[in-house]
Amino acid sequence: MLRSIQQRDLDRNRWIKITMTVILVLICLSMVITLIPGLYSGSVGAQSPDTVASVGSQNITVTDVQRQLNQITQRQAIPPMLKGLYAKQILDQIVFQHALELEGERLGIRVTPEEETERIKQIVPTAWSGDTWLKDRYAQEVQLRAGMPVDEFETFLRNQMLLDKFRAVVTDGISVTPAEIEQEFRRRNEKVQIEYALVKPADLAGSIHPTDAEMNAYYSKNAAKYQVPERRSVRYALLDGARLRARAQVPDAALRAYYNSHIEEYRVQNRAHVQHILFKTIGKTDAEVAEIRAKAQDVLSKAKKGGNFEELAKKFSEDDSTKPKGGDLGWIIEGQTVPEFQQAAFNLPKGSISDLVKTQYGFHIIKVIDRETAHTKSFEEVRDTIVPILLDEKARQDANDVVNQMAAAVRQSNRQPIEDIAKKFGLELGEVPPVAATDPVGALGGSPDLHQVLFQLRAGELSSPLQVPQGFAIVAVKEIQPAHQGTLDEVRGQVLGDYQRDKSAELAEKDANELVKLVQGGQPFDKAAKSLSLAVKTPDAFARTGSVPELGSAKPLEPAFGMPVGQLSPATHLGGNWLVYRVAGHQPVNPGELASQSEQIRQQLLQTRQSAAFDAFRTALEDRLKAEGKLVINAEALKRLTRTS
Repeated sequence: MLRSIQQRDLDRNRWIKITMTVILVLICLSMVITLIPGLYSGSVGAQSPDTVASVGSQNITVTDVQRQLNQITQRQAIPPMLKGLYAKQILDQIVFQHALELEGERLGIRVTPEEETERIKQIVPTAWSGDTWLKDRYAQEVQLRAGMPVDEFETFLRNQMLLDKFRAVVTDGISVTPAEIEQEFRRRNEKVQIEYALVKPADLAGSIHPTDAEMNAYYSKNAAKYQVPERRSVRYALLDGARLRARAQVPDAALRAYYNSHIEEYRVQNRAHVQHILFKTIGKTDAEVAEIRAKAQDVLSKAKKGGNFEELAKKFSEDDSTKPKGGDLGWIIEGQTVPEFQQAAFNLPKGSISDLVKTQYGFHIIKVIDRETAHTKSFEEVRDTIVPILLDEKARQDANDVVNQMAAAVRQSNRQPIEDIAKKFGLELGEVPPVAATDPVGALGGSPDLHQVLFQLRAGELSSPLQVPQGFAIVAVKEIQPAHQGTLDEVRGQVLGDYQRDKSAELAEKDANELVKLVQGGQPFDKAAKSLSLAVKTPDAFARTGSVPELGSAKPLEPAFGMPVGQLSPATHLGGNWLVYRVAGHQPVNPGELASQSEQIRQQLLQTRQSAAFDAFRTALEDRLKAEGKLVINAEALKRLTRTS
């Protein structure tokens, strides 16, 4: 099996906690950017302007925050507009860590060197040989597994251990009673069934046909919101990248030169394309291993007798990464797998199936699909893959040359006719009717850079060459239509849509209330709805945590659980529509299911309460430190950090 799989499976139990925590701290800060209210206020007196916060005697600088922000940006792209929020969240995390250290000193809660050493032994057992510490191996393992130097890893580990100690102290006395579990069980599992009618304004809008007088009155009342933005018509001269590429030619000598300079890319090592079926034995007793061997032998017999190897792998293999692909490991390179697996993969004839192969993972059945000996692919073999690379490069070079000449011509005179530029450089002329700053500019698209240039040009001026999806273009403004309040004729379509939207909303609410009135007056629900051209639907019973087709989440329907059968709801505004429903029945819980759900519910309630308690502790700790003057934020440095992050 591949070494990457070997390392993942072998060390999963030892590394899962530390790996997940590293990801949460360094990467998943993007998932939590809400700050503690009131934390970022105050001043720090005479401290350095680079100090953004102080906790006790510890100063946190802008550089400290930027360093962690840079670690995140190396792992994922962060939109520039969000970097300030990320910086605040990072500061929040650092402040809390220092606050815990300060509180730990006060309460005598700390991580001892012995505790830290013991935890490291659990996480990196390969760094010890008996009682001997293997320093170099330790550093190598930490860098490989945690992706950080030893000093950073150990600091991170101490911080996490201190956090765990405080969490244990804060949440130790929290519990969930059997009565609370039963109450939550009933809340989650009891169901209600309704019949309902949904009045949708969108269904009514098409039937609303205002008169000219009604349109004029609505427009006059709302005229201020009907502003027509500035619009500009555009002429452009386009250097088409596709045409340049179609005209580009690459001599055979250039292709061979590229091949020779990239010869390493075309070297193929000894490799085999294999499928396998894995029966895991890790952590099994001798008796269990014997049973697994018998099962593997039975599957091997089926494979040897012509059974479909791919289907057998999908059914029996315990390698989750290859099972969906019929056991296909792809091409493996000699030396990449454990010795027993490699011996079979590189010695079996193509198309053959191995006997059971025992490795540290378990028993494998291996099928060799293909194999290649080490060689260098010839120029003829790879020529067709090089051609498009060099064609693209040649087209880019040609485009850059022409664009530079175009830019020089515009610099010489940005008032010359755009036709002259097009003729001189063989460009394609085009025209776009008036567009606003938010509209696509015809075939040129709608990039912010294009709009910015277009709405800064004066009529008749030429722009510098701009990159567009098709290549590069010079644009010129043909006509400018100033922004103004639209007349009714100009914005009639928008006015009509707004009128229909508002009136249909009024009609929907009116129909919903009329339905309630009719039913309360004695008419059956279905007949009353039919008289208003409304369809009555009766979905399946649903729980509080469920959902209802067409209506969505059951949360807005919470009152139904406390209503008797037959009771009618008031007209309820739901997602822009109006809902009227009647309770058709209640479905009580099955007490016999409590036992099977009890532990899961207990754990979930306990986790929720523990999280709430720790959040309350965190808020209280920081509030107290602020009141004592031990937690101070430099508001000016924070603004600067947010602005420059």
